[in-house]
Amino acid sequence: MKPGAFAQLAFIVVAAFGVYSFVRASMNDQRLTSCSAMCQLRPAYAGNNRTVPDFELKNMHGEKVRLSSLMNGKPFVLNFWTKTCKPCLEEMPALAEMASLLKVKGIKVITVSTDDGPDAVRDTLDVLLEGHAPPFEILFDPDTEVVTDVFGTTLFPETWLIDGAGVIRARIDGARDWRSPIASEVIDMLGRPIGCNVEFQQSRPVGRYAGLCGEQLM
Repeated sequence: MKPGAFAQLAFIVVAAFGVYSFVRASMNDQRLTSCSAMCQLRPAYAGNNRTVPDFELKNMHGEKVRLSSLMNGKPFVLNFWTKTCKPCLEEMPALAEMASLLKVKGIKVITVSTDDGPDAVRDTLDVLLEGHAPPFEILFDPDTEVVTDVFGTTLFPETWLIDGAGVIRARIDGARDWRSPIASEVIDMLGRPIGCNVEFQQSRPVGRYAGLCGEQLM
């Protein structure tokens, strides 16, 4: 090989390695940023190998609705609650505020109440939301055939974060301040090509990417 050709080939290799290194560093930075919010949220579960099960329940109008009919290829939030759960009621205004903001992005908040039906929750919602119509879908599961038998939920509130492909990315046990930037960042992360790969079990980061959460959470 002629010296000139060799030098040109060497330049191409070095340049390619530089581009690769830059892209990889950029991806790592994005992943670290995405995971920072997830780590602070401390989900009870986080992963990418479970698909949300489909189900059918009645809505506020008494119509049967399938979860799959509400999915639009974008992330969504699934929240389980009941009016006898004080933490559920405490987080409801923040959940509604978040739902209003996410609606602009085409991201839905879908709630499932274990109360008897629309009449059982209408007055409660009217007080909590100060007379405003709920900005989220409400479905009813009075026999807990979906909430408990399908999802295994026994304590409320419980919130599931699901990406556009229907993959359950995180489960949050207990009330959260859904107005917080941390919650917003985690939900935004679900729609990014480079998300957070940290897995959580029992609110502890596990697996290959657990180190992204830092030693304080280990």
